[in-house]
Amino acid sequence: MRFYKKILALLIFSQVAVSISSAQISGKVDADPGKEKYIPNTVVYIDHVDKVFHPPEVNPKMNQKGLKFIPHVLPVVVGTTIDFLNSDDVLHNVFTPDACANKFNLGTWPKNEMRSFTYDKLGCESVLLCNVHPEMEAFVLVLQNPYFAVPDGSGNFRIDNVPPGRYTLKVWNDRLRAEEQEISVSNSGITDLQIHLEK
Repeated sequence: MRFYKKILALLIFSQVAVSISSAQISGKVDADPGKEKYIPNTVVYIDHVDKVFHPPEVNPKMNQKGLKFIPHVLPVVVGTTIDFLNSDDVLHNVFTPDACANKFNLGTWPKNEMRSFTYDKLGCESVLLCNVHPEMEAFVLVLQNPYFAVPDGSGNFRIDNVPPGRYTLKVWNDRLRAEEQEISVSNSGITDLQIHLEK
């Protein structure tokens, strides 16, 4: 009985320790008048954390649906493999002209088929295009750590499980810019960050 009590106490302590050792960053992104539609194309991210991070066990997906890439921007940890799925009734292609992604061209494939590519160069900003439908465009941003977020249509964002510390918070957008911020994250987190996008 004492053994099980010790195990239970250890589990409770571990859960408390996890909750104490991580925090949440949340806030809102806004933009100059007339540019609000570009807000969901933004990535808010911590530039560097002193730790080695591994890619997720489940590959993120970039879908091709309605003659669009979904999502428009996909942030990933370096070393991540992305699966590209065609959900349309027409043929689609995926390629990039960017050297940081080896200027890959995955070819052309029909509905419900999928092809993959691994992004192994930190800092790569790769545009995705379809040579069958030149109006299609998306972006992959390769980051050092998983502490990033894409805001919703109202500009709200949240980054979970951030270890306390001092960091540089950066912002990426394919059309607009925002100033980076030096932030200090405590156990209580940050809940009111304001980010303004401008041309």
